Amino acid sequence: MIQDVIKKIDEIADREPDRVVYDYLGKTNTYGELKRRSNAWAHKIASMDIPAKAPIMIWGGQTFEMVASFLGCVKSGHAYIPIASYSNAERLTMIQDVSKSPIVLEIDPLPDVDLSGVKVLKASEVEDGDYQVNEEEFVEGDDNYYIIFTSGTTGKPKGVQISHDNLLSFVNWELSDFNLPKNPSFLAQAPYSFDLSVMSLYPALVSAGKLVILPHDVTQNFGQLFQTLPKMQFNVWVSTPSFAQMCFLEFQTLPKMQFNVWVSTPSFAQMCFLDRTFDSKHHPDLSHFLFCGEELPHSEANMLKKKFPDSHIFNTYGPTETTVAVTQVEITDEVLKKYDRLPIGKVKEDTKVTIDTSKGDKPGEGEIIISGPSVSKGYMNNPEKTEAAFFHQDGEAQSSYRSGDAGFFDGDMLFYRGRIDFQIKFNGYRIELEEINFYLSKNEYVRYGVAAPKYNKDHTVKQIVAEIELKHDVARQHSEAALTKAIREDLAKNVMPYMIPQRFVYQDKLPISQNGKVDIKAVIKEVNKQ
Repeated sequence: MIQDVIKKIDEIADREPDRVVYDYLGKTNTYGELKRRSNAWAHKIASMDIPAKAPIMIWGGQTFEMVASFLGCVKSGHAYIPIASYSNAERLTMIQDVSKSPIVLEIDPLPDVDLSGVKVLKASEVEDGDYQVNEEEFVEGDDNYYIIFTSGTTGKPKGVQISHDNLLSFVNWELSDFNLPKNPSFLAQAPYSFDLSVMSLYPALVSAGKLVILPHDVTQNFGQLFQTLPKMQFNVWVSTPSFAQMCFLEFQTLPKMQFNVWVSTPSFAQMCFLDRTFDSKHHPDLSHFLFCGEELPHSEANMLKKKFPDSHIFNTYGPTETTVAVTQVEITDEVLKKYDRLPIGKVKEDTKVTIDTSKGDKPGEGEIIISGPSVSKGYMNNPEKTEAAFFHQDGEAQSSYRSGDAGFFDGDMLFYRGRIDFQIKFNGYRIELEEINFYLSKNEYVRYGVAAPKYNKDHTVKQIVAEIELKHDVARQHSEAALTKAIREDLAKNVMPYMIPQRFVYQDKLPISQNGKVDIKAVIKEVNKQ
């Protein structure tokens, strides 16, 4: 079991300095280079007039320099705040306003923005050299290690504070419970401003593994994506389910990438599923799929199991506030046969999950409450939001977090049933919108489907609108009237009549949030502008 994340990475660098740690589209860096460069960052940061433990913003993409700067921050006693360079300038200023960070590290060129009083440190100003660092300055214990900013209900982002001990709890769990290969090669697709990236980043770094980077600009360009992915070599895939589905489309890049662990959201995986070469024959080293960030559809898991029959497919669950994930289940043939809607898994050993049934409308269902050593201390400089979401249960020293997610237990297996804050009352009925979304997205014609409430001026729900993004070529083959009829009939098999949307609207694209998921709140907002 690892005791210190930073020291463990340096130990590997001292023992195997020439081992490759980073592969960015064929350009590689070693553990020795990572230690040398992160020490240079730490030395430079320590020489600047920065208050002790002040958080440091970092503006950049998915380059080696970005990761070296992360470690440079924590080696000098500062938490880092990763901000993706594809973000708009307004987000940077809002994060600075909340965090009060006195400095930003400029890995990629900063946008034209007024950051009065904020120091800017360019990567070119950090000179190479054999610098020594003081281990007593390393971030440790309950000190913040990184801060991920998520969207807030008022439009102002919330900074989730993750400590070294929070991260340690998560990393040790992933290394012990996921049966990862030795020296794993992780596909690293998620931007570092998205906490899914942590599922690849630190488990790879502390296990003498390798990160195989699929940059954001590649994943956003289908032509480039499908020329790049086949060239990459990895054995652990970590992603959202929808990214995996995207990769089932025809592509030309994945077979050339070398990795054995896939980490992504289900949405990303869905992009890959239609390609004839996305299977174990063409990717014999791809042994692990780790999914997080959104619900893993049964159909997608079933398809993946057929394409990679000997692989380990894990469905995981956890809010950013609890350090990436706190439950996991391996999706076996038995699990696929037993459940139509997949479980999100068993709770990790050092964590407790309870169900607040006062927030549910069915026996045993309610809000998922998470307690344990990976639960954040709260939102940075936001005591009101922290008090609303975090608390201490009677007699417990560790924090508990009100997830806002609905779920229930069947034995020791946890099931997710959507967001509590997406529940509505319509004609007297309580309706969980994500249940409708689930069945919309299962339809053979639908890529993404969102049920959005249309409100009256008195804030009561007037109707439910289905906003639909169709799969490729469906719109050319079927009329909207025929599609609506087919989707309605399909819904009628699975939901109560009062849950079937009254109106269906077909869009070329539904809005996607910065973390790669369909932005449900943006869809609802747009529906109510009409």
